[in-house]
Amino acid sequence: MKNDSRRTIKIALTHVALVVLSIVFFMPMLWMLSTAVKPISETMSTPPKWIPSEFQYWNFKEAIMYGSDELGYIPFLVYARNTILITFLTVIGAVSSNALVAYSFARIKWPGRDLFFSVTLATMMVPFPVTMVPTFALFRWLGWVGTFRPLWVPAFMASAFSIFLLRQFFKSIPMELSEAAKIDGASEFRTFIDVIIPLARPALAVVALFSFMGAWNDFMGPMIYLVDQNTFTLSLGLQAYQTTHGGTPWNLLMAAASMVILPIIIVFFLAQKLFIQGIATSGLK
Repeated sequence: MKNDSRRTIKIALTHVALVVLSIVFFMPMLWMLSTAVKPISETMSTPPKWIPSEFQYWNFKEAIMYGSDELGYIPFLVYARNTILITFLTVIGAVSSNALVAYSFARIKWPGRDLFFSVTLATMMVPFPVTMVPTFALFRWLGWVGTFRPLWVPAFMASAFSIFLLRQFFKSIPMELSEAAKIDGASEFRTFIDVIIPLARPALAVVALFSFMGAWNDFMGPMIYLVDQNTFTLSLGLQAYQTTHGGTPWNLLMAAASMVILPIIIVFFLAQKLFIQGIATSGLK
């Protein structure tokens, strides 16, 4: 009985600690949502007001149509269209390329396979600033600066982390399934499409979600390669709400930021089950 009581107390304390930490980590989002519906006069009030005296829900509409003499019109919907296009191409490229490369590392025997896989993993230790300038020089030589190509074409080249994650998942699938498909006359590619891909949906969902979040939130890439306002993405466009003269409309900026992160929250909750299943079955801890 004493052991049961201690276990119950331990579980209760763990849940209390998790709830408290959840509230702490959720507070910045609550403050963002609170500021998004405040009048501009209350955004910087002292002491801070969590609950506005008047809920201005039309701030979201004004954030989309925001413009001024200094900044000009901010095409929020154009930024959203650009971001959706880049994100869509990035997800397609990441899922397809990483799945193919991981399959070759996991289920096809070829000379030097393990060596190439080790080299692939070693690239994860190379920091982005080391490759930033050479990559920019390459894209400038190709004439891609100012276009979307530098933001989505690299996704079709696969990435070390996603390759590792999918490889671990593919290795957990029994080889007997592939051998049975080959006995029935299926080619290697047909086995990959009809046997492996349907079983790997949880792991592919993880790769797709990571790619979606990375492309949707990417700020450095658009800042480096995009030069025309009509090609800006949402993460870069949020800067347009800030001014250097102390006149930043914080309520509109927070309203715009709320709309930017909303798709990420929706996608995560819709794919939460597949995401957890993919992480759990890939062998990652």
